[in-house]
Amino acid sequence: MSNQIAILIAVFLFPGGLFALALGLGLKGADRRVAARLQGRVGPPLAQPFFDLVKLSFKTSMVPTTANETVFFGAPVVGAVSMLLAVALVPIAGVYTPPTLLGNLLVLLYLLMVPGVALMIAGSASSSPYGALGFTREMMIMLAYEGPIVLVVAAVALHTGALQGGVVTFSLTEIVAYQRANGAFLFDPVMWPAIAAFALFFPANLGIVPFDIPEAETEILEGPLLEYSGPALGLFKVMSALKAVVVLGLGIALFAPFGPDGILGLVTWLVEILVLMLLGVTAIRLSSGRMRIDQAFGFFLKWPLMLAAASLVAVVAA
Repeated sequence: MSNQIAILIAVFLFPGGLFALALGLGLKGADRRVAARLQGRVGPPLAQPFFDLVKLSFKTSMVPTTANETVFFGAPVVGAVSMLLAVALVPIAGVYTPPTLLGNLLVLLYLLMVPGVALMIAGSASSSPYGALGFTREMMIMLAYEGPIVLVVAAVALHTGALQGGVVTFSLTEIVAYQRANGAFLFDPVMWPAIAAFALFFPANLGIVPFDIPEAETEILEGPLLEYSGPALGLFKVMSALKAVVVLGLGIALFAPFGPDGILGLVTWLVEILVLMLLGVTAIRLSSGRMRIDQAFGFFLKWPLMLAAASLVAVVAA
């Protein structure tokens, strides 16, 4: 019973649920505010993503007459629930250790694929030609960036297992514990190509410029999300906010689980999350233009895949 209560708390309260949603929306607010200031604009208030979500919750969700209503409404629910579970799998060094019943790093990888699949389903269920085009683009970009992240995770798992005298470990808890005892992989040269590959992965997974191709507003009018409104669109916003916390938290757990125990450790983690968001999302979004889908596909099959493979080879050869 105590394990079940711990899981419910982790999923719905902390570090998932309300905490993760508030953090994710806050990160998006900071991203928009900082971006506006760097462009010489006043920008929206930090709480604007919260206001947007409340506004959507009071609006009516319109369904296209030719859409599959069950699938249309099911896609955002599945996407949001998957990220609600995923955020409870991400450890916070010195503060939170995921319950073993929730799963390990492999489960987290599977859950990270669900939002992309949910967007594809949403695009196909909406019966919109823009949604269908967004479906195709989302599928192609997923095929491109999933390969590098699998190799990155494999490199970290093999490296941790080898350093512990074993073969491989897919437990994020063990990976974090080893780094806290022996030093972060951020300072291990063997891991540097994997870190670079992950740095290229997370903007694409979060769907920001230059990898926001499936939802390009100026080309396909939000693509899969074009026909969504009201609470259904709000669930996609929730999914996006939670996914930002999951992906950024995963990067910290894999390579830089710094910080003391207790409340200071949580503050350190929050600062790391904010820095990664502003440097890895806001800075990239402001300094680059959108790629074409063929350019993004070729880019991921070349640089991130090559870097992740190099790190994996270095781990095996060490």
